[in-house]
Amino acid sequence: MKKKLAGSVKRSPAKYIKTKGIRNRTTMSGKKPPVPPQKPTFREDPGFAQAVQNYEAAIKAMQEHKFDKAKTLLEKIIAGGTRELLDRARVHLNLCNQQLAGAATTFKTQEEHFDYAVSLMNSGQFDQARSHLEKILKQNAKADFAYYGMAVVDCLTGQVEASLKNLSEAIRLNPQNRFQARNDSDFQNMADDPRFTELLYPEPTDSQPEPRKY
Repeated sequence: MKKKLAGSVKRSPAKYIKTKGIRNRTTMSGKKPPVPPQKPTFREDPGFAQAVQNYEAAIKAMQEHKFDKAKTLLEKIIAGGTRELLDRARVHLNLCNQQLAGAATTFKTQEEHFDYAVSLMNSGQFDQARSHLEKILKQNAKADFAYYGMAVVDCLTGQVEASLKNLSEAIRLNPQNRFQARNDSDFQNMADDPRFTELLYPEPTDSQPEPRKY
């Protein structure tokens, strides 16, 4: 779930835009319109390719608790100014600094605290992520996003019953979580569970008003 419970519990959770057949359209004179210049592909942009490689290496280093190595790689990404990776690199760099400092984490808002928990999920530190999500819920028992994050962590760690319970509570508090979960790949371990399907696609209630009698 990255910015898991929004990629997570994931927030930035990608959009794909379909072309609408404009590539073969011609002008009134019968000539095809000029083709706009294309952006460099992954292979044509070695700077972006190197940034992606550094990001993947940084995540692996964090999973292995090699925070010094991860910090160096993340700082290179930020210095390089690769826009597609800047936000994620900064979140993970903050996590590395806090881990290296060994200081107690403090957060200005619950959303900031949740982002931190998601970064822990993304680096595979599920127990720590769960601990922070539980702290959010102690402060605010109606934090639907924290229940959603707990559901993601539980699913990723094979705790199906707990995941269903937390996801159900997240949906009860905020029905929009139902639609987010439908497209969240973090729940793929429960995709074949009929209880999960029923939770995301409930049968419509028969609440239509009766016709008037004249």
